[in-house]
Amino acid sequence: MARPRPLTAADLALVAVFAALIAVFALTPIPVGVIGVPITLQTLAVALAGLVLGGWRGFLATLLYVVVGLAGLPVLAGGAAGVGVLAGPTAGYLVSFPLAAAVTGAVAGYGLRRHRRFRYLWLAGAALAGALLVTTPLGIGGLMLNAGLSLPAAATAAVAFLPGDVIKMLAAAAVALAVHKAFPAILVAAGPVPARP
Repeated sequence: MARPRPLTAADLALVAVFAALIAVFALTPIPVGVIGVPITLQTLAVALAGLVLGGWRGFLATLLYVVVGLAGLPVLAGGAAGVGVLAGPTAGYLVSFPLAAAVTGAVAGYGLRRHRRFRYLWLAGAALAGALLVTTPLGIGGLMLNAGLSLPAAATAAVAFLPGDVIKMLAAAAVALAVHKAFPAILVAAGPVPARP
C-alpha cells in the first residue's frame, strides 16, 4: 500500500500559497438570489489546488484555508470569518472544499502520471469530478440543513451555479495544464511512496 511522502519545505510553501490564493479568490462575492449563497472564484481556486498540487497537498492547502477562516481571519467569502459561518447557507460548500481538492487532485494525478495524451481532458474531468460529485452535493446538503430548503428546492437553487462552475472548472484545467507544462515535476513530486513491508 502507498502512503504520502513526507512534506518538504517546498510543499509547505505551496500549501500556504494556494491557501492564500483561495482567500484572494473569495474576496469579491456576487450575491445570487435570496438564499445567500454568493458566486465567487473560490471553487476555481480549490480546483487549481487539486489540479496543480495533487490530492494530498491540495487537500492540505484547502483545509488550511478553511481552518484559518473558521479560526477568525476574514478570508472566507466576502470577508466572513469564524465558526458562525457553519450556521449559514454556504456551510456545505465550505466544508466540501478540502474533499473536493483531494478528489480533484487524485483524479488529475492518476491521469497525468499514466497518460501522455488528452492531458487537458484529464484535468477538466478531474476538476468537474470534484465540483459535481463533492462540492455540489455537500452544498445542497448545507442548503437543506441551514436554509431549511427541501431537497428539490435546494437542488434547484444549486443548479443555478452549475453553468458557472463548469466554466470555472474548464478554466482551472487550462491554467493547470499551463503550470504542468512549465513545471512538469510539480505533481509527480507529490506522488506516494511505497509503504515499507
